Order: sequence, then structure tokens, then C-alpha cells
Amino acid sequence: MLFSGHLVPTKFIDRPNRFLIRVQWNRRVVECHCPDPGRLKELLLPGAEIWIRPEQKAGRKTSATTVLVRAGSPDYPDGPLVCLVSALPNKFVKELLESGDLPGYAQYRLIRTEIPYQNHRFDFLLNDPDGHPYYLEVKSVTYVHNHIARFPDAVTLRGRNHVETLTTLKKQGTGTGIVFICQRPDAVEFRPLWDRDPRFAEALVRAAEAGVDLACFTTRVTPKSIQLSGQIPLYLPPE
Repeated sequence: MLFSGHLVPTKFIDRPNRFLIRVQWNRRVVECHCPDPGRLKELLLPGAEIWIRPEQKAGRKTSATTVLVRAGSPDYPDGPLVCLVSALPNKFVKELLESGDLPGYAQYRLIRTEIPYQNHRFDFLLNDPDGHPYYLEVKSVTYVHNHIARFPDAVTLRGRNHVETLTTLKKQGTGTGIVFICQRPDAVEFRPLWDRDPRFAEALVRAAEAGVDLACFTTRVTPKSIQLSGQIPLYLPPE
């Protein structure tokens, strides 16, 4: 999947709030929209390489959007690029579903996106290979520590409600699944972040026990595109 617009490299200065990042670009300070409201403290380090997309839309409060950050530190300057657009995995998975290239879902047919259900909204409604309804939710992962992808990096009531509702649907006989898209290539397994949000982690364990399909995929990220890299195993119990 290609990124829209032309991305330019800058240097991270600070993050005044969840949705605003300040960078140094061409010897000036530029305020950028941050599309990922997560903590990101492990990524947004002083001087970190930030790739932004300049914007010229009327009415915008900022003149650019933050798209990528290079993971690492002064002692690890050549870390991988990480995508910070939390909505991008939905578009990415949609393309993979339409082309039949999402592992495990090649025989599923996309019916609709953004499906309202009770007080929730799920990302995709599919038909499984037998033509039965199947609800699929996609979650963005950016936090990797010691090559372990972790989610969530902040407490997510909305995410827990999604997991619990998908679990209920599965118990009632409807197919459901959750796909975690790790927007970086350097993870070898996925684990819920029990210390950060134990209630989400518990809900994910119950979902797996009920038969909700769970999968995590890593990606290769460049300043021009994001590509599927591989599927990694999930380990759910607390450590």
C-alpha cells in the first residue's frame, strides 16, 4: 500500500498534547497533527527521525501530518521505520481482503466496512467460505519491546468492548476475528500488555478460549509504502 502524498524527514522536538507533535524542518519549528493518540513514549524520543506529510488544506490547524517515526535511540540510530497512522491498518487490510492476500482470509468475501452493531462499530463484515456472516476487527500495533509486539500501549475501553462483543457473537454461533497489524517489521511474537491494560488482556484471553480467530502480522515500512511482512505467533497468558 502506497502512502498518499510526499513524505519528508524531520527531527522530533516535543509533543504538547496527544494530537500535536512539533518537529524541526528546514531550520524552523513545524506543528504536525499526530494521528495516533497512544502514549508513544518509547518512540517519540528527543531528536527522533520523523517523516511528515506537508498539508495545504484550508481550515487545518496544522501544516503537516506525522506519518512515520524511526524507532531507536542515540545508541541505536538505524532502527526500523514505524507508521503512526492508526487508521491506516484498516485501509491496508481492506486492500488485502479485496485482493485475497490476507493470510487465513483468502476465501472470505468482503461485504461492508464500518458495520454498526448495538453500541459498537466493527471494521468489516465478511462472508466466510460457507457464505455465513463474519465480523472482523483490526487493531494497530506500534509498540515493540525486545522483539515482542505489545497491545495496547494505553488503556482502551473501546478496544475491550470490541473484544467482549466479538466473544459474545462467537458464542452465539457467528464467526468473528481480530487482526493485529504491527506497523513495523521487528517483532517475532505478539503479547497483550498486561501491565498497561490487564482488563483488555483478560478479555483477549477469553476471546481466544471462545474461539475468536486471532492473528498478528508484521509489516515492512518505507517512506513510500507499507507491505505485509509475515505472520507471528500470539502468546496470551500473563508472564
